[in-house]
Amino acid sequence: MSLLHSPPGSNAERSRAYNRGLVLGHVRRAGASGRAEIARASGLSTQAVSNIIGELVAEGWLYQAGRRKGGRGQPAATYAIDGKAGVAFGIELRPDAVLCAVIDLDGQTLHTARTAVSRAAPEHVKPLVQTLFDTALAETGTPRARVLGAGVVMPGPFGRTGVSGLSTELPGWDGIDAEALFAEALCLPVTVENDANAAAMFERVSGVATGLSSYAYLYFGTGIGLGLVSDGVLLRGAFGNAGEIGHIPAPYQGTLRPLEEIASRMALTARLRGSGEAAETVADLERLFGERHPAMMAWIEGACPALSHAIHILENIYDPEAVIIGGALPASLLEHLTRTIELPAASISNREDRTRPRLLAGTAGRMTATLGAAALVINQTLTPSLALST
Repeated sequence: MSLLHSPPGSNAERSRAYNRGLVLGHVRRAGASGRAEIARASGLSTQAVSNIIGELVAEGWLYQAGRRKGGRGQPAATYAIDGKAGVAFGIELRPDAVLCAVIDLDGQTLHTARTAVSRAAPEHVKPLVQTLFDTALAETGTPRARVLGAGVVMPGPFGRTGVSGLSTELPGWDGIDAEALFAEALCLPVTVENDANAAAMFERVSGVATGLSSYAYLYFGTGIGLGLVSDGVLLRGAFGNAGEIGHIPAPYQGTLRPLEEIASRMALTARLRGSGEAAETVADLERLFGERHPAMMAWIEGACPALSHAIHILENIYDPEAVIIGGALPASLLEHLTRTIELPAASISNREDRTRPRLLAGTAGRMTATLGAAALVINQTLTPSLALST
């Protein structure tokens, strides 16, 4: 049902899909809009916009939201996106869990689920994702025809690199075409992305990054990832591995160690496990932080200088509006870290004309990357593209 995935054909067919995307893209950004204002914003003629709106209303993508008074003649009709016209399925793969979510065109969360796994290898994950998808459709009462596609996010790096083989990676995925595997499993168009990138974009859709166009997002999944957004666009790098910040050396007890070994959720749960505490969920971590468990506080004491070092590097290289920390940690712990991490004075981000803090706690929640996976599909559906079909 994807609006913009047109079959191969003429340039006219691709232009038609692009123009429909222009109309939907404007309504998505501006809210309920009239024909004339859509025409002005898109550069299309009012007659062309009228024709496109007629099609989109007939197909259920838009509905008449009301009439806008003002000027002479009959008040102009305004049109809005029908959030129920389509949904997207999001999947997040972690070494110890598979998470999924369903969101609609308005970005409203309709369903979430988390399943612990002992091994996230392809042969184990594929049937599980099929089951999770069927369950999500049944519990939300969603017909398959309304599903626009699936987004899949997983930790990097993608491909064999000099930092491959770490415990935060997924076992058995080297050389696997994840997009093809999940497209076959779900019979849907599939988009695959780095988990930190997806989380960074969803934080912009519904979190503390709303209104920001250039920021750095430190993502706590199992390890630590980084999503870099510049002028609203993700910086992916030559092979999709930009942001592997967990492997940079950071200070720890008089030595240098990879940031991921000091300040990640993996490092936190390992420390807690060593003290006899099994902290498998965000709720477990929230409880232990509330109790100020000694192992939790020891992790914070070591993580803060390391994170300060990483933030210092990010600020001076990327000049972001803000650095955001978020992901699979309790909100209370993220807020504590933003208050506790000492930000270096020798930074280009330390400026008198700042209008917001240099460091912010993410607010999109622990399933940011999972929801971000689904949001990738919504974004592609409602964003005009002249890319050639294949």
